[in-house]
Amino acid sequence: MAHHQVVVVGGGSAGLSVASSLKEKNPSIDIAIIDPAEKHYYQPLWTLIGAGVFPKEESERNEADYIPAGATWVKEYVEKFDPEFSTIYTKVGTKITYDILVVAAGIQLDWDKIPGLKESVGKAGTGVCSNYSYDTVESTWKNIQNLKNGDTAIFTHPSTPIKCGGAPIKITFLTSDHLRKKGLLKNVDIKFIKGGPGIFAVPKYAATLTKECDKYGIERVWKTDLVAIDAAKKEATFQHMETGEKTIEKYDMIHVTPPMGPPDFIKNSPLAASTGWVEVDKSTTQHVRFPNVFSLGDCSNLPTSKTGAAIRKQAPVTVTNVLAVLNNIPPHKEYDGYTSCPLVTGYGSLILAEFDYNKQPMESFPFDQSIPRYSMYALKAYGLPRMYWHGMLRGREF
Repeated sequence: MAHHQVVVVGGGSAGLSVASSLKEKNPSIDIAIIDPAEKHYYQPLWTLIGAGVFPKEESERNEADYIPAGATWVKEYVEKFDPEFSTIYTKVGTKITYDILVVAAGIQLDWDKIPGLKESVGKAGTGVCSNYSYDTVESTWKNIQNLKNGDTAIFTHPSTPIKCGGAPIKITFLTSDHLRKKGLLKNVDIKFIKGGPGIFAVPKYAATLTKECDKYGIERVWKTDLVAIDAAKKEATFQHMETGEKTIEKYDMIHVTPPMGPPDFIKNSPLAASTGWVEVDKSTTQHVRFPNVFSLGDCSNLPTSKTGAAIRKQAPVTVTNVLAVLNNIPPHKEYDGYTSCPLVTGYGSLILAEFDYNKQPMESFPFDQSIPRYSMYALKAYGLPRMYWHGMLRGREF
């Protein structure tokens, strides 16, 4: 059995940001990071990789290079939480106890919840692609390039919470812009089919996104989920969320955003809320029932978008409050729900949506960010990845 002052479950954006920042502020603190992954991915770049802008290798680094100096890296899967006794059990039977636990295990992609998807996504000749996996992201660009006159391209957005809620419409716009440049836009049917009720939750940005859809001639279908794929026939079955009515759509290309949810080992644990996400206070990120537990990022029930930009603001709050609890001080730093979604509307244009818990814009620049701009596109493509690798994952605040 091993004991650590702080145990961080998850070596992704949230876990490494918190662990690195804690080490920056207190180099002597005893931290363990539990994560079996050998590779780390900057996933926000996958939209542009799927659109042919960058090679996928640009998004990959070795996890070992970002484990903060002095931290213990436990390369195992968590099996069980026992928060009553401040204990974690891994799948191979390792028992780890802690003073403070930070759960930052990300979100689970449920590819197998759509029959026909797992075995067809990314495979040549199926027309099924997705930017939501390092192994399949390049298939998106191949399918985009194969589109021709008379084809139908479908883009899905499930009714479940997803990481980067703007990603499905972004690849829709990029595909449309590619077709426009090739002179094919008016001869390819483009459909965006979403389980939710509208294009975006913040009215200011939704208005611009609707105009962009109209400009490209994108057909929008709401409250409708993808429920099955028949890759041999190139047919996708959809179901309306309210009426239950099923329809079949023929496609030549279908970009699928898979259903997502809390990781099973969290969903089935005492840490979970009824929704399956880790149940925390939305201001402090402290667990509502276990005061020595914190959670942030995609696996938490913080009522905001699941994005890396949200984590960038959540991490400093969590770090300050973890250090407070270690010193027997109540958590006092608060998170206001800030998140950001860089909404690519075409090659070289982007709307930088920034907003809080109340869906009110919280913009960083002295201009109207709902207008597509090249400067914001350049920030996403070239600025933010550098901030991520050299700043955020190193525990530096911006």
